[in-house]
Amino acid sequence: MDNVLERLIASVVCATLFCIATYKTLGAMQQSGYKNRAFWGWARKEGNMLFNRLGMLGICIALTTTVFSLCFSPFGTQIALIVSALPFLALWGAYILSDRKYALKIATVPTGRVKRLFIVYYFLTLCITYAVIVLLTFLAVWNGSTLYKLVSYAPFAFIALLLPAILSLANAVVSPFENARNARFVKRAGQKLDERKLVRVAVVGSYGKTSVKNILKTLLSEKYQTVETPASYNTPVGIAKTALSPAIETAEVFIAEMGARRVGDIQTLCELVKPDFCAFTGVCAQHIQTFGSEEAILKEKSAPIRYGARTVCGAGLQGKVEENARVSFACAVENVCLGATETIFTLLLGGQKITVKTALLGNSAVENIALGATLAYEMGLTVEEIARGVEKLAPIPHRLQLTEQNGVYILDDGYNANPRGAKESVLALARFAGKKYIVTPGLVECGVLEEKINGDLGAEIANAGLDKVILVGDTLVGAVKTGYLQAGGDAEKLHIVKTLEQAKPLFEGELGVGDCILFLNDLPDVY
Repeated sequence: MDNVLERLIASVVCATLFCIATYKTLGAMQQSGYKNRAFWGWARKEGNMLFNRLGMLGICIALTTTVFSLCFSPFGTQIALIVSALPFLALWGAYILSDRKYALKIATVPTGRVKRLFIVYYFLTLCITYAVIVLLTFLAVWNGSTLYKLVSYAPFAFIALLLPAILSLANAVVSPFENARNARFVKRAGQKLDERKLVRVAVVGSYGKTSVKNILKTLLSEKYQTVETPASYNTPVGIAKTALSPAIETAEVFIAEMGARRVGDIQTLCELVKPDFCAFTGVCAQHIQTFGSEEAILKEKSAPIRYGARTVCGAGLQGKVEENARVSFACAVENVCLGATETIFTLLLGGQKITVKTALLGNSAVENIALGATLAYEMGLTVEEIARGVEKLAPIPHRLQLTEQNGVYILDDGYNANPRGAKESVLALARFAGKKYIVTPGLVECGVLEEKINGDLGAEIANAGLDKVILVGDTLVGAVKTGYLQAGGDAEKLHIVKTLEQAKPLFEGELGVGDCILFLNDLPDVY
């Protein structure tokens, strides 16, 4: 490589291969909230194998390129170096093909930010690749030895190990610009909301936010044109996307789910949405890792009350939140009949009793519906309208969602990551008459209580009398296993595997008509 053009072409080819091969790491960065610290936690996690695979690739490339170069040395140094590039290209191509089986559970979403990050990542990779090639060329010329020239590019193989660091550098470069861009986007959304005559509803709490939001959407749609933030869009940018969507133009009610991982998050969202009403589901140890205590979580989640929103709280908040002119609690329920595939109960609302049936499962569904119904009643819906809305409620994907395949019931609670909801999921599984299996990696973001909470989960699983318990991963399963065994769980029914793929043979083909399997908290890759 004696001229600039050759080095540039080589750099472009190499950088393209590098970035294609590591594209999925952008998904891990995305799941990490574009936080380099969280990304490196994923990259270094035991069982990840990212650096192992990149390191092995580097060794294979270094050895094969050296062998090829030496074998073809009789034809001249230039020819030998060109031929040695063939195994380099072939091995990187093979890596790209084989890496497909290590796909992320949550695929990289090609958002604008991911695309911009990829462009910067590619540019930095190109620059660093070019610089390394120039350095190795200089060393070969400086050394002067023909033998050294033949092996001078072998160290280039190990640039693969630098790619995660280059991605982190790219993220550090673009983050200030992205944060400023997001701030302008959110400000524009706030101005848009201020222009609209909307009734704004906030949904806060440690658990059940998305469920309550969807219940409210269904109930309020009996009377009002209602728009809600989709899926789990509960950040400023997520809420802003809905506020700037065409649907907001005809809306009468805007429901915003509000998430928080740190002090001040809910207050920021209140300043954006300016809620008139609020549904406060409750608090638990979820996110105690970043808040420090359940008291701090309660204070943060209470921000809409301080903001002045008319708030209806879940029953679990009695004694924790003071009832006053602006704060009330969900209506009472009675005659609760929890079935395996449906739930029937009576709401005591507005001095009336209405018996309703829903496909939503468990006590959590009953409490969420009571909370949503109470707020809907305070927002002007009649009891009859609320009853019609309850009948229309459908299970929310990945939140104790019941499906059936060839007679086998599947409880998908993949998005459940709080201890209260996990207990309800296990109880829901226990109501089925056939064989009962559970697949779970445990619960996260519980800070100093993580081991205790996962031990309690293990005890709940043991007490449910399940036929097979499959623990996936290595982060939290030890505590779940300990709690399970200490509570008298059958060790022969317990299985621990590294990945969901390894878990599949433990249940595929074993379940028949009437049997049920629960997938509890399918953790994203960053855990």
